[in-house]
Amino acid sequence: MVHSRLILGAAWLPLVLAGCGGEPQVAPDPPAPAPALSSVPKTAVAEAAGEMPLGTVPATVTLPPAARVAVTAPFSGAVRKVHVIEGQEVRAGELLATIVSREALALAADRARADAELALARANAARIGQLAREGVVAGARADEAQAQLRKAEVDRAEADRILARGGASADGMVRLVAPITGRVSRVAVETGAPLDGMTAPFVIDAADAYALELQLPARLAGTVRPGMAVVLPDGARGTILSVAPGLDPATRSVKAIARIGAVPGLVAGRSLSVTILGRAGDGAVTVPSAAVARREGQEIVFVRSGDGFRPVPVETGGSVAGQTLILRGLAAGTPVAISNIPELVAGAAG
Repeated sequence: MVHSRLILGAAWLPLVLAGCGGEPQVAPDPPAPAPALSSVPKTAVAEAAGEMPLGTVPATVTLPPAARVAVTAPFSGAVRKVHVIEGQEVRAGELLATIVSREALALAADRARADAELALARANAARIGQLAREGVVAGARADEAQAQLRKAEVDRAEADRILARGGASADGMVRLVAPITGRVSRVAVETGAPLDGMTAPFVIDAADAYALELQLPARLAGTVRPGMAVVLPDGARGTILSVAPGLDPATRSVKAIARIGAVPGLVAGRSLSVTILGRAGDGAVTVPSAAVARREGQEIVFVRSGDGFRPVPVETGGSVAGQTLILRGLAAGTPVAISNIPELVAGAAG
């Protein structure tokens, strides 16, 4: 009995204490652990920025005046074969068309006669020179023979130069070739058509020189200067050459011209958007755009700290070509995470 009473007393003791002291105290749940990262985040180092985006503006691809070349026919004749089509890319020296020309055939005959006259003049000069050395003829005869030889050499060289410059062969065939590397923008001739010496059957646009016509909004009119860089969507860079002095009354924008080099897929007449770069302020850095996240309305990056990463608030200044400008909050040389960003944001929120 005594043992039973002790057991009952022990069972009622928590109830008595609860009645005396109010509600029973319940231990709080431990905090939920931060979600584990699926993998170790990749990092990149913040780099000092020399440029910053001023704005993105519309642009049209054009060609500088010197970038378009007309290929003329040096001799009149008939087109035997056209070897290219409009839009085809060609290299300097590549064959465009073959022409049959009577003029070229006549020049080839003149060169053949010049060859014969040169051979005769050489033989005559050698014979007269030998006789003059033997005293059979006067020395003046040898001088005359040498003069005739020099004239024959000049005539032969001139015939060669004319045929070579016109791309003609001895059989009267003329080869029209591309003078520059580029794209054939016009073919104004077809097989069998006649040509004269004043016709330009082909026009080639250089592949290594383009221009951009930019339309600057009024807010950038006083900021953009020649020498500033422009960046195309694919990361290709150009340089601003000129800025118009006033607004266009029709578009209410300022026209600017930029130079751009060879870019795959770039063709005259294409419209695109480009970013204008100006000088960045002191202390500005760039990081890959993937490193920047937003939490509670504030842009942040995750800086490596020991074995983990801590969120750091930053002020950004725009992005271009996959890089984001950080105006304040981050120093050059600081390693930041560029992967696993959603997981890091979730862990920081927890």
